[in-house]
Amino acid sequence: MRWIRIALLVGLAVAAASGWLSRETPRGSSTEPQVASDWGPAASQPDSAGLPAEARQTLRLIAAGGPFPYDRDGTQFQNREGRLPAQPPGYYREYTVRTPGSSDRGARRLVSGGNPPVEFYYTDDHYRSFRRIEVPHP
Repeated sequence: MRWIRIALLVGLAVAAASGWLSRETPRGSSTEPQVASDWGPAASQPDSAGLPAEARQTLRLIAAGGPFPYDRDGTQFQNREGRLPAQPPGYYREYTVRTPGSSDRGARRLVSGGNPPVEFYYTDDHYRSFRRIEVPHP
């Protein structure tokens, strides 16, 4: 009986380490998003605006209309805590900013406002604080 418990614990540990128990994994057959050229340890360094390279990649995906690597990307952001300016329901959309080394979506997000998006906010602490970012329009 004890060996069954040990086997279960080992199986859970292996599943957790492989990301199988993570909250959400990217879409597709690979665990990595489709566009990976900007990603890696050095790419996480912030640019002159203070955005990590992964946030710039997410902005490019938003501008292109996808495809987005996570199922929750593009879903309505509720703004329940009121940390962003008040807007009608459906105004804000959220997108994952990949966090290198994280087995789940991590804490970084971009939130866009408007359809098409006319304003953007970045958070690296899972919605506790936001910083408005300027995105040049084509």
